[in-house]
Amino acid sequence: MLTKRIIPCLDIKDGRTVKGVNFEGLRDAGDPVELAQRYTQEGADELVFLDITATKEKRRTLVKLVSEIAATINIPFTVGGGIKSVSEIEEILKSGADKVSLNSAIVRDPDLITRASDAFGSQAVVAAVDAKRVGDHWEVFVKGGSEPTGLDALEWIEKTENLGAGEILLTSMDRDGTKSGFDLELLAEVNKRVTIPVIASGGAGTIQHCCDAIEIGKADAVLAASIFHFREIEIHDLKKLMAKNGIAVRTLTT
Repeated sequence: MLTKRIIPCLDIKDGRTVKGVNFEGLRDAGDPVELAQRYTQEGADELVFLDITATKEKRRTLVKLVSEIAATINIPFTVGGGIKSVSEIEEILKSGADKVSLNSAIVRDPDLITRASDAFGSQAVVAAVDAKRVGDHWEVFVKGGSEPTGLDALEWIEKTENLGAGEILLTSMDRDGTKSGFDLELLAEVNKRVTIPVIASGGAGTIQHCCDAIEIGKADAVLAASIFHFREIEIHDLKKLMAKNGIAVRTLTT
């Protein structure tokens, strides 16, 4: 049985880890290299690094910081933010990332998914989708959640799989930072439409929320930030209770 993954997320601004609510009101959460080391030791299955202002500020991801983090961890590492070409993807992968997360760039240029997948394999290409409920559907937003696209999120996610994405990083903008639980309806709808793994993001506040994302929303992994950064939930405790609920998780051998 495939184990479900616990993935801390490092949202990076000006070289520091930050966290906000609904993509706004950012506060400092610590040094990203130190946090990455801590999460590796605590049993995180993967790590996601998102340079959240790179696209809005029209600059590239912090490659040097990516290299520093990659040198200190031994778990799969996904990097996103401001990446918009195959050559930039190659640079990020050569810096130590295992996967790249693409969001704004693939909305502008959907074929980038295919070009990246052909060059590096679909397992290295994560389609990140920031979805917000608008009326009776979910809409895709880009540029760090600041710009609506008019795209229906469910249709767009289906398209990203067809173009060659190997994984979906699905963030509910409505739930982001609220600690009110994942958007289970959104997760379940997405999982009805795709066969590739879906990472649930946005809303984690309790261990039960994480279990619900997997058991009800059918997520393959749960991603969270502030509950881990500020030690509201320890990864070890989360995995212990998930296992108690019958969810297959990787446990530390030490």
